[in-house]
Formats: sequence, C-alpha cells, structure tokens
Amino acid sequence: MKTVSLILLATLLSTKDLLAQQSVKTEVNTNYLELPGIEVFPMIDTQTKRPYELYLKLPKDYSKNTKTTYPVLYFTDAMWHIEILSGSTEYLLDNLILVGISWEKGENPQISRFRDYTILKGMHPKHHSGEAHNHLAFIQNDVIRFIENNYRTAPDTRSYFGYSLGATFGTYILLTAPETFNNYILGSPETLLDDSYIHENDSIPIKNVKNLKANIFISTGELERQDLIAQSKDLFNLLEERSNQNLLLEYSTIEGADHGKAFPMTTVKSMYWLTEIIKAK
Repeated sequence: MKTVSLILLATLLSTKDLLAQQSVKTEVNTNYLELPGIEVFPMIDTQTKRPYELYLKLPKDYSKNTKTTYPVLYFTDAMWHIEILSGSTEYLLDNLILVGISWEKGENPQISRFRDYTILKGMHPKHHSGEAHNHLAFIQNDVIRFIENNYRTAPDTRSYFGYSLGATFGTYILLTAPETFNNYILGSPETLLDDSYIHENDSIPIKNVKNLKANIFISTGELERQDLIAQSKDLFNLLEERSNQNLLLEYSTIEGADHGKAFPMTTVKSMYWLTEIIKAK
C-alpha cells in the first residue's frame, strides 16, 4: 500500500511539473515574410498631389535579355492582389511585368477606393466618391509614363486587371479611354453603369463607343447579387455589339461563388485567358 501511495505521489508531482512547464510562455522572435522580387516605388499624383505606391515585379530574366520588351499588367488594389497575381503569373506568364497601384498612402483603403474608382458622386453615405477621372489621369500621365520611360515594355500589350470597385474603374476606362489598355479584365464589376445611367450621363458618351479595339474578360460569381450579375451581362452584351469581331471577348460565370469567393478563380481563369492573347502576339 505504501508503494502504491509513493507511485501516485510521484505521478502527481511529475504531472504538476509538466503543467507548470506548459504554462510558461516562450518568447519567439518573429519577422514578416517579404515577397521576393517585389519592388515598391513612391509615386505622386502630379495633379492632385496625393501620394501612392507602385508594386513592381520584373520577369526573372529581365536583366539578361537586354533587347527584349515585355507586356505589362497594371492592377488596382495592389495590396490585396499582388500575392495571387504574382503566384499565378509565375507559372503562366513568366515574361510579364506586374505593376500594382496602391491606395492613397496613409489613407483608409475604402475611402481611397470609393473616391478613386467610381464615377457617381454621393454613392456612399460616409465616403466621397466620383473622382475616377482624376485617377485615370494619374495612371495615364504618371504611372504608365514612368513605367514606359524606365523599363523595356511592349506598349501594344498593356493589360488592366480590376476586381469589384477596381473593375468598376476598369469599366470606366474601357468606355471613355479604351486605348489606355489593350486587354481588360473586369472581375465582378459593380459597374454602376445601368442602361439609364449610360445613356443619360454625358461623362459616358456611349454613342461614341464603336468598334472597340480591346480584348475583354468579364466575370461574376454565380451567387452574387442579381443586380450586379444583370449589369455585368448588360455590359457584356453592349460590348459584344460594339467590339471589333477579331478580338477576344469572354464572359465567365464562377460556379458556386459569391462576390468574395469568386475572386481567386477569376484571377486564375483570367490569367489563362491573358496567356493565350500574349502568346498570340
């Protein structure tokens, strides 16, 4: 009996020591993973004086192939999109220059997005909206000029990628200054461009949108809001009527996906689509 008691006591003491060891917090030095090959450049909008950043990724052999020019993919919401675009193009489009355009530096992302990516004023009760024209001028006059003056780019293969409000902005560019890019990827565009708005607002001269010379990819999730799906399909039908028939126009439904879940598949499918266009050049 005495032996059993001693064994139980030893067991309790060892268990107590083990629990005490487990309760001690271990100090671990951590740091943040940085994406390899991504350079960050400050960029001032010369018109509004607002500060932004560009996230730049060059092809691996860029410094070796000194006589080669490269296609460029410009995209908004850079912080949200850089990882998946960098990862997918690493395998599908390793000859592509990536240029991500950040939100205004130091500003709340949603405030910057609603202001820069939309055409309608007063669309949000808390955020200023309707300055897409300023942001387009920034991209045309500052961003594209900087990239094409400093890197070996192929100006006839400029592409744009935007999702959600970024695709709203891309739709605005497509309908007002389509020559800005050769290829447009508009993922789940909250276009705010219903039929009445397009025809009643002079900032979208839809009657002048004829024989569009751009390849266009539009997608929506199967489970998105019905009004968003309807607007996207109306946009596709409009473009189908007025686009150059020799260029690619594709509409893709992401099965089983709502607005948020449609994003990853939209990215991958659109990169496959863009691969075929660039290979054909």
